[in-house]
Parts: sequence; C-alpha cells; structure tokens
Amino acid sequence: MGAQLRVYKRRIRGITATKKITKAMEMISASRIIKAQRQVTASSPYADELTRAVTAVATGSNTKHPLTTEAENPTRAAVLLITSDRGLAGGYSSNAIKAAERLTERLRAEGKEVDHYLVGRKALAYYGFRDRAVAQSWTGFSDSPRYGDAKDVSAPLIESVQRETADGGVDELHIVFTEFISMMTQNPVTRRLLPLSLDEVAAPERTEQQPGKILPLYEFEPSAEGVLDALLPRYVESRVYNALLQAAASEHAARRRAMKSATDNAEDLIKSLTRLANAARQADITQEISEIVGGASALADASAGSD
Repeated sequence: MGAQLRVYKRRIRGITATKKITKAMEMISASRIIKAQRQVTASSPYADELTRAVTAVATGSNTKHPLTTEAENPTRAAVLLITSDRGLAGGYSSNAIKAAERLTERLRAEGKEVDHYLVGRKALAYYGFRDRAVAQSWTGFSDSPRYGDAKDVSAPLIESVQRETADGGVDELHIVFTEFISMMTQNPVTRRLLPLSLDEVAAPERTEQQPGKILPLYEFEPSAEGVLDALLPRYVESRVYNALLQAAASEHAARRRAMKSATDNAEDLIKSLTRLANAARQADITQEISEIVGGASALADASAGSD
C-alpha cells in the first residue's frame, strides 16, 4: 500500500501545480477583460455613427458605389474569420470556425466562390490541416488588437472589393467574429460589411423619427461618389477594428470561464485523491498494526511452547 500512497501524493502534487497555473491564467484574463470591454464600449459609437454617415450619403444620392450597390449577379465573396492565437479558451475559436463554415456553405450554395481571410493561429491551423486555400492571414494580436492591426487587415479586403471580379475582386465582404454580450455570454455572429444594407441600417433611425419631423438635406463636395470613396476605407476599418475588439473581449471572457472551470475541477480532483490517499494510509497503518499483533502473538505462542 505504500507504493499506492506515493502514486496518490505524486498526482496531488501535479494537479496542485496545474491548479496554480489555471488560477493565474484566470486572474490574468479577468484583469484583461475590463480593458477590452472599455475598448469595445469606446469604439462602438464611432463605428455606429460612421455607418449612419455612410447611410446618409448613400440615401441622399443616386451614385452607384461598391459600398452600397448590390451586384446584379454576385459570383465571388470574401469572408474574414477572426479567432484566437492561443488555446485554453473553451469552444471560443471552434464556435467561430463553425459559423464561418456554415456561412461558406451558404455562399457556395448560392453559386459564389469564397476567398478566406483569417485572423488568429487557430483558424490558420484549421485551414492548414485541411489543406484549404487562404487568401491572406494575420496572427499575433488577437488578444490585444490595435487600430493599426485593423488597417492592415482591412487594406487587402478594400482592395479586393474595389477590383473587378474578373481580376480577382469580390462582390461581397462578410465577417465572422464572436460578439461580446456579457462576461458569461459571447455569441459567434456573421455579418455582411459590403455592400452595406441600407434598409437594415436605416430601420432603427426610422423608428426613432417623430411624425412630421423634417429630415436633413445634404450637399456633397466635391461629389457623393467622392465622399463615398473617402468613407469606404474608414467604414471597413472601423467595423473590422470593432470586431477585433469584440473578439478580444470574448476570448478573455471565454478563457477566464474555461480556466475557472479547470481550477474548480482540479480542486475536486485534489479532494478526491486526498480521500483516497487517506484511505490508503489508514489501510497501510492497519496492515502494519496487524503484522505487529500477529508477530507478538507468534512470539507468545513460541514462548509458551518452549516452556
């Protein structure tokens, strides 16, 4: 039984060391969530107002522009998938990948070719293992993105939208990321960035309008098309940056939840192994006492026989 007790103690030491790591990661993720949540709160109004500005320009002119004009027969689409660079975050990356897979299947069912743009090593590993073509990928900033990272990601997407499909361009731009709802809820979402759906964006504003309220009129200088050309990169960059921040906050929240679950499981396992170790120790002590008593009885019997 001594060997079994040593095995239990060795396992308890190993699990205790793992528990310290998971507890530290839980605390780190909890501290980073606050900063990420503040960044999401700060960037969302800018992205929303910029979208409203684009909507105002588009609805106030008859200019055909890739930002707002639907292609008659769209044949190609780009999908930007945002995942994490590191693991230990539960199903965070896998849920986003599954959402991207469903979106890809739907686009291909509509007869469209799909170009994949990936953010995060998890997505890159998933597509690389399956030997799937990737238009471009970025890694190294999933947990703390900056606006410069969003500009780097947006540049090839904007370029592909502005090119003709015959030259490798795309008619639609979609993004898949994990939306941060709360500390306990993060949902993978798919959204179409381009062409911008004016009806969906303008609907909330129409509901807020009061009856008889006069809508503002706009004059565009130098032209509506020029304004849309200037707003196109800003719009894509702001939306991509907001999605990166949402994904970062979701990643930290998912990792905190996963590490807390791992810490709780480690504590339960340590308690279970401690009980087994105590039982093994008691059995070992009982066996030693039995051997001593048996030896004493044998000596007593031997002494009585010699007399």
